[in-house]
Amino acid sequence: MYRKLLVQAIAATTLLLFVSGQATAGNERVQAAESGTCGEPATPINEIQGSGKTSPLKGKRVSVEAIVVGSFRGEEALNGFFLQEEDADHDDDAASSEGIFVDENLTGIALSLGDKVRLSGEVKEKNGLTKLRKINGLQVCSSGVNFTPSQVSLPVSSLDDFERYEGMAVQFKQTLSVTTTRGLGRYGELGLAVNGRLMNPTQVATPGKAARHLGEANDLRRILLDDGRTTQNPAVVPYPAPELSANNTVRVGDDVSSIRGVMTYGFGLYRIHPTSAPVFTPSNKRSAAPSLPGTGSLTVASFNVLNYFNGASGFPSKRGADSASEFARQRAKIISALATMDADIVGLIEIENNGYGADSAIQDLVNGLSEAGLNYNFIDPGLDSIGTDAIALGFIYKPDTVAVAGNSAILDSSIDPDFLDIKNRPSLAQTFREIASGGALTIAVNHFKSKGSNCNSIGDPDTGDGQGNCNLTRTKAASALAKWLNTNPTGSDDEDILVIGDLNAYAMEDPITTLKSAGYTNLVSTMNGKNAYSYVYGGESGSLDHALASKTLNRQVSGISEWHINADEAIILDYNEEYKSADLLTKYYSAGPYRASDHDPLILELALTRPVASKINQEPIGNQ
Repeated sequence: MYRKLLVQAIAATTLLLFVSGQATAGNERVQAAESGTCGEPATPINEIQGSGKTSPLKGKRVSVEAIVVGSFRGEEALNGFFLQEEDADHDDDAASSEGIFVDENLTGIALSLGDKVRLSGEVKEKNGLTKLRKINGLQVCSSGVNFTPSQVSLPVSSLDDFERYEGMAVQFKQTLSVTTTRGLGRYGELGLAVNGRLMNPTQVATPGKAARHLGEANDLRRILLDDGRTTQNPAVVPYPAPELSANNTVRVGDDVSSIRGVMTYGFGLYRIHPTSAPVFTPSNKRSAAPSLPGTGSLTVASFNVLNYFNGASGFPSKRGADSASEFARQRAKIISALATMDADIVGLIEIENNGYGADSAIQDLVNGLSEAGLNYNFIDPGLDSIGTDAIALGFIYKPDTVAVAGNSAILDSSIDPDFLDIKNRPSLAQTFREIASGGALTIAVNHFKSKGSNCNSIGDPDTGDGQGNCNLTRTKAASALAKWLNTNPTGSDDEDILVIGDLNAYAMEDPITTLKSAGYTNLVSTMNGKNAYSYVYGGESGSLDHALASKTLNRQVSGISEWHINADEAIILDYNEEYKSADLLTKYYSAGPYRASDHDPLILELALTRPVASKINQEPIGNQ
């Protein structure tokens, strides 16, 4: 009965096309024809795929008879399935794929892996993927047919190597590492790579040829693990099993094994849709607190609080939370992170630049820490705001352990034109004295121009050397900063200087090299190694957040920790409420520190020595 109805429907469709002039006498019978009888001659899939990126049969109708190797039917999935030629029918051309995606418009026949089916369809190229569409004559010829997945290993010698597996069943015998979780919550995607996480090229290689070479090598080491769907913001993300949640998560650096599925191409990337559940091993587990040696007596932190805007003028604010409920979620996570760090001094990055009054963001943050049982003050430099940007830099500190000494100082374009404050945020410096030891240090917190937008209007383009947009602007800022700090801007006369903050430059880039040439030691690279990181972008890890010490301070640093609570975590676990159902708002959120921001905080432990003689030994100006 089904076959009879199907024939009638096809005949009616053919008549409609003929009457409307959309078909001609020469091709309406081809369009309407079913696939034929099982066992009759069919077009081999390898001939459809060919040895290039585009099918030689594009636009033609073909009949195929092959094995179902991946079924992702229905609008909530891929709306189709994958076919592969029987093992005995594979050709001798290693460049031609034996598999293809069937973009289905018939769902009445149940299919299982290993079914041998016959159908006809039109060969279509869309966004780099060869597929069959306008399917008719779908029939199951037999079931339980064995097929052999192709063994794929990374790195490949060329990205074109993946083309030979397009639409085919594949298996990775290697254990791969998660290298990005960016698309996990929204698209069900994970970036994977062989031989551990991918490092940003200019974190470990000299800008220019070496960095470009490493970037190319990184691309050959990775593949995308997808979830068999095209829908966004699914109710259930299957990674890791049984499903993603705030307390059951996968992090960059975790391992994935037993990867078996089908290879396909979409949105500019080759990807695997699994046909069995991959195995996740939490190789990079969350840490409950920063790891420090405990031999020092003073801790200093640098923390990018990701647009902490408290809505003093109402929501949505210029940046950050869009509503009071979002801000409450953000505030809880930021305060949890700061309370766990429990640092004596914290340099804040991306705090709202709305002054220092009772309604200011920095006062709100201090109030929140007080509610958590921690006593902090903040530095008020005596201005309504620092610069004109929506975000600014700030300091909070524990008045029980440190006292403010000298004056607050700000570096902007009025101090040095090379420090372009319409691109870089003005730097803030302050000297602090440890009450117990009498030792002191001057800290400058910074936020240099990002790589995200260009500086073409000021003659500072991306040169293609791996350092991104605005490298010259950041480098000039670093040079100006070093010169300024040599002028004793806080009036402390102390040589112990610490440069912290989000410098938007990786370890081998010019701004960091400039500060090192000025006599500062890159503490992160020196103490944590070249593969240190505080940020993950494009599936590559590196340190944008730095701590650089003057020569006299360097020997007083007893430890340093990049507390990896943010960069390795899925974005979906942050405070934002967009694209989340009521269930997801609860499932993905915790008030703990994980994914409080996009940058990892940096915490230093110091064993300060008391200066022999300086203004620091005098009574402090006061606890601001």
